[in-house]
Amino acid sequence: MAADRDAFAALFKHFAPRVKGFLMRSGMPAELAEELAQEVMVTLWRKAALFDPSRASLSTWVFTIARNRRIDHHRRLPSGSQVDVDEWGDDQHPADGRATPEELAIALQREEKLRAALSGLPPEQALVIRLSFFEEQTHMRIAEELNIPLGTVKSRIRRAVLQLRRALERLIP
Repeated sequence: MAADRDAFAALFKHFAPRVKGFLMRSGMPAELAEELAQEVMVTLWRKAALFDPSRASLSTWVFTIARNRRIDHHRRLPSGSQVDVDEWGDDQHPADGRATPEELAIALQREEKLRAALSGLPPEQALVIRLSFFEEQTHMRIAEELNIPLGTVKSRIRRAVLQLRRALERLIP
């Protein structure tokens, strides 16, 4: 049971801020996004046995739960203040449960190619990419954490993105 708690703590540390950010980018205030992110993580804990990796990745499952929580929240609002959540753009549906097995397989292949491209970056570029895009830290925070100038952070990110773009153009037809 302690291993389960440790694993969940790691998942919480990784996903809770990303879920909150996802909800905030969809227009929720920070406090509400925090509350719903907590609900998502509780659901993740309670329904962990239902997760089927053959159907989707863990992140897809987590963000699907987040999207559904957001929809449920808007359904509970008084009728005059409801938002039409079906008007979200494609970029706001990172975890659409309606994906076909073929689409999921293609997404998995692209994810593997992205990982391969990331592993080809120089360590200092890979680090700033991880901190900026995966841990969602600001450039200023990265500069402080790594004790390097802000301009260096920005140039490393720019070079890394260009290198990733070139690598992905070769890997993804």
